[in-house]
Amino acid sequence: MRQIPLGTKGTFTLRVLPEHLANRFKDAMLPQVLATPVMIMAMENAALNAMRPFLEPGESAVGTEIDVRHLAATPVGQNVRAEAEVIRTAGKQIVFKVSASDETEEIGNGTHQRTVINLPSFNERLAKKSKR
Repeated sequence: MRQIPLGTKGTFTLRVLPEHLANRFKDAMLPQVLATPVMIMAMENAALNAMRPFLEPGESAVGTEIDVRHLAATPVGQNVRAEAEVIRTAGKQIVFKVSASDETEEIGNGTHQRTVINLPSFNERLAKKSKR
């Protein structure tokens, strides 16, 4: 991976559909609002989008740590925009400040860490693990 500058940003936008709701994703008793894991997925995608221009061929990045708060509910039909900003790098580990907002307000924030991986090596280790 080429050096990623502090302050590098990425975004990801998601229109909230019925399959993204907590009551379909987890438990039918829950209200019809965006599920927390889907908000986290948007944040992770924003972080990955920030990294993409700096990855070399054969590299990707996997999420290794997440610490976020889900602050507000979002109904179906609204757009959610997640943002990620690089705040620290340590070799292959990149730490991001992340947030998400719907059309009205901020709905979540926190930090997220991704680690750069070599895809052929990663896939080889995964294949060996699958055979066990």
